[in-house]
Amino acid sequence: MPFASINNQKIYYEDSGGDGTPIIFMHAFLLDTTLFDAQVEALAPKYRCIRFDARAFGQTEWDGNAFNLYDTASDCIGLMDMLGIQQAVIAGISQGGYATLRVGVTYPERVKALVFISTANSQDTDEVKDIVRSVRDGWVRDGATNFLDTYSTLFFGQQHDAPHLWAYWRSKWQTYTGNLMFHAMNNLLDRDYIAQEKIDTLTMPALVIHGDADQVIPFSLGELLHQSLPNAKKLVGVHNATHISTSTHPQAVNEALLEFLAQYA
Repeated sequence: MPFASINNQKIYYEDSGGDGTPIIFMHAFLLDTTLFDAQVEALAPKYRCIRFDARAFGQTEWDGNAFNLYDTASDCIGLMDMLGIQQAVIAGISQGGYATLRVGVTYPERVKALVFISTANSQDTDEVKDIVRSVRDGWVRDGATNFLDTYSTLFFGQQHDAPHLWAYWRSKWQTYTGNLMFHAMNNLLDRDYIAQEKIDTLTMPALVIHGDADQVIPFSLGELLHQSLPNAKKLVGVHNATHISTSTHPQAVNEALLEFLAQYA
């Protein structure tokens, strides 16, 4: 299995290879690289698809210490360096989209284009932070059981609509330790807001994809992100999609990606 020693972490990654434009995929909170199976199948081998497990998730051997979204951005760039990639399309969903934004504003010279899926440039309200802390502390204390139905529904919709996704991810979530959840949720709680003057420096082409039934990050926040980006090319609303549209509506997401990449990658 491929691992990269980056920033004192052992980062698990997958690389489809080939000579096409590289696309770096960054996954959502609670999930891992398998989230992008349908995208890699559709895009490779025309594009070189690279994905990695963020700290605390998947197969990445994380050091167990606190981390933030800028660390994820640094891990992304470190992986590009290791693979000899000077510039890539950076694509992220949810938490991965937060990291994508930070790659863009911190390392703009390394970014050919940006893709934001089910994400936003936002900080949580105090009320939402209190809820997240409650979930964090409950998971640390009692494990995943009390939260499985909520996250399954928010991410993938009703069980009868996505039984395989419910089964697959619930089994993984039940293995997540208290230390993992404590630091992973703090990574979200502590995120900063990116000022518009920094967003204005993102002159590379950008695509925004967002489910119109997303209750985790409402579609209206995707619209605001799209409006704020100086070179946003398109906002694609995925009909009836909840938070993880890459898995629940892969055909719609892949069509939007292929159209955008054909023009700007």
